[in-house]
Amino acid sequence: MNPAFRICFTAVALLALAAWTTPQIPRVEARIARDQPPPQSQNSEAVPDTAVGARIARDQPQPQTQPRQAAPISEKNVAVPMRDGVVLRADVRRPASGGPFPVLVYRTPYGKQFAAEAYDTHREALRRGYAVVLQDVRGRYASEGVFDPYRNEGRDGYDTIEWAAAQPWSNGEVGTYGLSYPGAVQWLAALEEPPHLTAMVPAMTFSSPRNFFYMHGIFDLSWLPWIYANIAPDARERLGLPAATQAWEEVADTYRSWRPLLALPYLREVAPYYYEWLRHPPDDPWWNWAEIRGRYAAIEAAVLNLSGWYDEAYGPEGATTNFAGLRAAGRDDTHLVLGPWVHGVGSTEAHTTGALDFGPEAAIDYDDLVLDFFDRYLKGADNRFASGPRVRYFVMGENRWAEASGWPPEGTKPLPLYLTTAGERTRLSRSAPRAGTPGESAFVSDPAQPVTDPYASYGPQDYAVLAARRDVLVFDSAPLSEALTVAGAIEAVVYVSCDCRDLDLWVKVLDVYPDGRAFTLMGPGNDALRASWRDPQAGRQLLTPGEIYALRLPHLITANTFAPGHRIRVQISASFAPHLSLNLQTGESEATSSESRPATITIHHDLTHPSRITLPLLPQERALRATR
Repeated sequence: MNPAFRICFTAVALLALAAWTTPQIPRVEARIARDQPPPQSQNSEAVPDTAVGARIARDQPQPQTQPRQAAPISEKNVAVPMRDGVVLRADVRRPASGGPFPVLVYRTPYGKQFAAEAYDTHREALRRGYAVVLQDVRGRYASEGVFDPYRNEGRDGYDTIEWAAAQPWSNGEVGTYGLSYPGAVQWLAALEEPPHLTAMVPAMTFSSPRNFFYMHGIFDLSWLPWIYANIAPDARERLGLPAATQAWEEVADTYRSWRPLLALPYLREVAPYYYEWLRHPPDDPWWNWAEIRGRYAAIEAAVLNLSGWYDEAYGPEGATTNFAGLRAAGRDDTHLVLGPWVHGVGSTEAHTTGALDFGPEAAIDYDDLVLDFFDRYLKGADNRFASGPRVRYFVMGENRWAEASGWPPEGTKPLPLYLTTAGERTRLSRSAPRAGTPGESAFVSDPAQPVTDPYASYGPQDYAVLAARRDVLVFDSAPLSEALTVAGAIEAVVYVSCDCRDLDLWVKVLDVYPDGRAFTLMGPGNDALRASWRDPQAGRQLLTPGEIYALRLPHLITANTFAPGHRIRVQISASFAPHLSLNLQTGESEATSSESRPATITIHHDLTHPSRITLPLLPQERALRATR
């Protein structure tokens, strides 16, 4: 996966902001946090938030006869005690008059002071009459304790929500919001069942650690830049270590290529948890502390799930899985929004993603959406969330929004497209392979020379150049005579054999334009599978060389209209660096081994091995229904 989109603030931005905003935090030794509360002058003194007040005064013109609107009240580094005695610190903002107020809680590892400056959601919430709590999670910036990503967020989130509900300025109705890590903490807290959590907006986050720390059996290497650029600077300061002198881009190749993964020496002090993750394969019950799937009956809050087609892979998989799980558990107060976006709030406000312009309708007002949701479920407002559809999704190709009552959208019909050959050429056909038709296509995969993503950023990009590689197979349909609209999860079933003990299979679905450009329909990750983890319930099962296996990839999630004259392409490879860890193809894990070997991989597509993709096709009359 592309590391750029787990990085919510670049290292440069962090360092620049830290020069004038970061509170002085006592250093710690030997990973034992001994943070002392900031001096009293920096502690929870209630002061007018003049910056926010001025913003409100400017943005809301008032008649000259009315007095200037009072500035909101701001309390810095308020102590929020946890059940184990550790004190977390929060900045609390609330309207200057009125109350008590519903409370919105935002918990972050990236520095509450940075979040306050970077996002308008907090300020807009004040305008609508909410109190806002911005908190550094355990072991980060102003908060005490040791940072162990995600592990403490359930209990700490519960304690913070209940603390907020008990404050004299609170009316006891609490909502939580945030994206990525600040989204994940909401799920982990909600599973602890805090009585006062009423609504939550966990955007662009996961449903399972098995599709987050790993992706379908493959360890996700984008944790390396996340730690290096986002987490390590504050961790180094706490540990009394010198600051890094190189940007991530200068060390990326060294970090990513290090084998075995567990032998990487550079993060042992600042991120010991990274090595803990590597010691636990995806089927290890150790991961159950972060598992959301199967636990939706514990959720008592209204939920708005949000992600983008080009979000990191865990985002759309997480949003759709969590939405469906809540609906199956009987929750009618859950909603789903899926747009043509990459990871991050900023993308939701843009109409251009990657190399494509999706038109003005692609952009949304993220703050307005989130706060309308809270207005409905914390204040009882009669707005779009009261009577509107439960699902809104963006159909690429036609560049419009569509509505549905569930996900996948009702009325979809499966359309299988088969991998076949026509003479010397591979192709994608609606007709299944016939008896006697040649049914094998092979390539050599070398981990030392992997297929590499030529783009540094996510989003729809033109990958036509990869079709010329000898280690990539391409199956194209004939030009379409009519438009085809798909919405939901494309499923790939590919029959594979190999002269090796293990392999990774990447199956990409692309929209090929008449001029030859070939655009991806989703971010990388859900289109990959490690063959030895083909059956997660059975655990790791190595391959027998020469034996044919059916590999299934069920989560190629998208919504797209393939226009007349376009082709549908299936692109197959055994790697797509640098997003996920490379398979050594020896049967050994790259966590503990370094030796790799080339392998010949054969894709079978004959009568008895019908390799295919299955499109969730919307009937034309259903596909034409659009909404603003």
